[in-house]
Amino acid sequence: EYTIDGCVAVQANQLLAENEFLLDLAGKNDFIKGVVGWVDLQHERVEDQLAQYAESKKMKGFRHVLQGESNRALMLEPAFKRGISCLEKYGFGYDLLIFPDQLSFASELAAAFPKQRFVLDHIAKPDIKGKSIEAWKNDIKLLAENDNVCCKVSGLVTEADWKTWHRDDFSPYLDVVFEAFGIERLMYGSDWPVCNLAGGYKGVVNIVENYIDQLSENEKALFWGQNAIKFYKL
Repeated sequence: EYTIDGCVAVQANQLLAENEFLLDLAGKNDFIKGVVGWVDLQHERVEDQLAQYAESKKMKGFRHVLQGESNRALMLEPAFKRGISCLEKYGFGYDLLIFPDQLSFASELAAAFPKQRFVLDHIAKPDIKGKSIEAWKNDIKLLAENDNVCCKVSGLVTEADWKTWHRDDFSPYLDVVFEAFGIERLMYGSDWPVCNLAGGYKGVVNIVENYIDQLSENEKALFWGQNAIKFYKL
């Protein structure tokens, strides 16, 4: 039976109040080993906020819902980059929540901050339902050339046909990220509870479990937990 020792809780709403909510949950539940919160990286006093959050042992990084921004290249704006430049000082990681059309901007951002740890969420949400892969594949390879970028294997089922997806639908996309990033820069993500829209938690686990069946026990340990522990400093 599949068991979990711990998890990282990641923000959904861009509210400081949600940081407190998640940190409170983490304080009450030891299995929540870390929190990825949100701050306004473009705020002129963002560093003060980061210094404050650095006092919390459970705050491990931050995320902005870049996929929802009308300015697709917001992450390259000077104010945003200034905020990113403050993260490393406090040991924070940064989660990249983007769509495929933003992958090239993410590559530029990662290259500009080679010492900053980035992790790509949901393999950048390729159009699995439409079986579109080539442009995404090329951009993933370019992003992975930045060795400060890791990738979460998560969010797969919600990009496929929610009702009729088959395990094999995901293999071409998994092939790309496993080849591009390698086993030491990949980590599992459940995308729970969003995954419940299209097959549920166990369905997501089964897709990935089946795919990595041929890996060694050491490689599986890296994928399921060790890489996340290293990235988020758990």
